[in-house]
Amino acid sequence: MNKKIVAGLIFAVVLSFFTVTASNAAMTIKLAHPNVPATPMGQAYELFKQDLEKRSNGFFKVQIYDSSKYGNFDAVVQGISMGVLQMGSDGIGNFSVFNDDLMLYDMPFLFPNYESCDLVEDGPIGQELAKSLEKQGIMGLGYIDIGYKHIFSNRPVRTLEDAKDLKIRSTHSKAHIAVLQALGMNPTPIAWGEVYTTLQQGTVDGIDIDLNLAYFNKFHEITKYVTLSGTVYTPHLVLFSKRTWDKLNPEQQGWIMESFKIMQDFERKTNRDNEEKIIAEMKKLGVEVIELSPEERARWVKATNSVYEKFADQINQEQLKAVQQLVQ
Repeated sequence: MNKKIVAGLIFAVVLSFFTVTASNAAMTIKLAHPNVPATPMGQAYELFKQDLEKRSNGFFKVQIYDSSKYGNFDAVVQGISMGVLQMGSDGIGNFSVFNDDLMLYDMPFLFPNYESCDLVEDGPIGQELAKSLEKQGIMGLGYIDIGYKHIFSNRPVRTLEDAKDLKIRSTHSKAHIAVLQALGMNPTPIAWGEVYTTLQQGTVDGIDIDLNLAYFNKFHEITKYVTLSGTVYTPHLVLFSKRTWDKLNPEQQGWIMESFKIMQDFERKTNRDNEEKIIAEMKKLGVEVIELSPEERARWVKATNSVYEKFADQINQEQLKAVQQLVQ
């Protein structure tokens, strides 16, 4: 056989070997989120890791940085944008610094129940908003729950008058701050990692937060009252690095989406099922759980109507009207 042909065959075999080896090499997905492992979100990401590693037959390895171990919100966003971090999530209101349209989710009393949340998030409006960070090199895979914000405080809040001048922790979202101000409170932006200490030391009087995060971070141990106000529904947008995504073939992308769907269903169900159990447990522990009367709740809704007017020029009004019509 011609030596050139033999050499060519050998080269082809060697090249084929390295190609197969490279295609089967494991890819590590570094995943960061701000919550403790015991939360429904923490459990869901562990489920995502197990399912994806099994589904991909070991091609993907998932390395989880929970409890803000990777860094704060800015570090996570920068890491995903650069492709140094492959995946993560945070409260969607935080992303309004990149796109005003995302303030939609910070509007008060917009979603009457979880069914309406799913209808919007999983439909065309939610998917359009999830794509709004692609200019930053970030893909939105979809949404998982944080839940409805309620007031955990060191004094009872039964009426708008009780809420007046309550020094309360807020996120850095302008809309979130405006909601609290409309209710007469004094919002104080504090980084998530510092919340427990500031509550414990009395630097702030309370926090509006969902039941799961409050319970698993033990906020009920340092606040005596919980007002089930449900002012704002907050989802987490699950993010993926576009740089990394574009390197994957359709089958590999499909594995990620299938595992995400499984963790999404689990997280939402667990988060919602937990709420009644958490309320019952807090009552056993001596926390006073306050429910607003229908008349009082209507007062809160009316008081926060000004927030919609304040951000009318920043929020996509067509999207807002479409959401309002959809949930009705």
